[in-house]
Amino acid sequence: MSSHVPSSASVCIHSVCVAPEHRHKGVASNLLKTYIAKLKEKGQYTRVLLITKEGMRGFYEKAGFEWMGISGVVHGKDKWHEMRILFDTYTPHGDSASVAPPEVPKTVEEALALGSGTSTSEQETQMRANLWDALQRSSKRPRPTAKLFESYKGGINDLLGSHEGKESVPVNRFDILCPRSGCGSFILKKGVAEYVRRASVKMDPPQLPPQTLLATLPDPPENTDWWLIKPTPMQFENIGFSRPVHGVTQGGNGRPLKLIACAECDLGPLGWSEEGGEEFWVACRRVGYRAD
Repeated sequence: MSSHVPSSASVCIHSVCVAPEHRHKGVASNLLKTYIAKLKEKGQYTRVLLITKEGMRGFYEKAGFEWMGISGVVHGKDKWHEMRILFDTYTPHGDSASVAPPEVPKTVEEALALGSGTSTSEQETQMRANLWDALQRSSKRPRPTAKLFESYKGGINDLLGSHEGKESVPVNRFDILCPRSGCGSFILKKGVAEYVRRASVKMDPPQLPPQTLLATLPDPPENTDWWLIKPTPMQFENIGFSRPVHGVTQGGNGRPLKLIACAECDLGPLGWSEEGGEEFWVACRRVGYRAD
């Protein structure tokens, strides 16, 4: 689960997210089961994979996932668990969620609002179809356009805002997006990352050609601009991590780095974190910004 392979027979789920006001209504379960059912119908996938923390194991097991063991992924203090569904043996099971009478939602928000009423197998099937249709429509919405670092005349000063309740700490003034034209994946909300001017890190793997879409960073120990995100990767909206890249380190502790990339188009490295660390560093010049 370390990289995106478009032709792969495996699908990896990053997370299932529901707005607080729509939780405990069966929405998450229906979203997950609908998505899995649609993947199986396509006939081109053999399995669905994910990693989760102990507290969410029961939720995924009710959706049909089986526990495989402790993952080698290290982020924060809690252990991660690997889970999977194999389509050749998969049978949907678990409690039926309570759902609303069938109606066709026009947006994802309307679909998520469904959740009350008496459940029947026909109603549940209709709700899953409605959820899938709403999600498909959502995926076709225009992508935001990322404004690149070099387009700001004031440089980093144009990108800095103040932290609410802690004005002395400069933070990202705008939402952070993938810089690739046509992608614009939402990486980080405004006000989440702290600005730090610190030594550059040579994070581009030497065995790979340089990524021409990304700004070249100065060689260490010259300083450059960074966004610091902590204490967990859950602060990100959508992000991808590589496996530890041996031979790519920073400082003198010798701990390998895990490289940060766009979760949707794999553009990177946008930043880095030390294996097992609680600080995540994103290069200010390697991401885009939503200034609308």
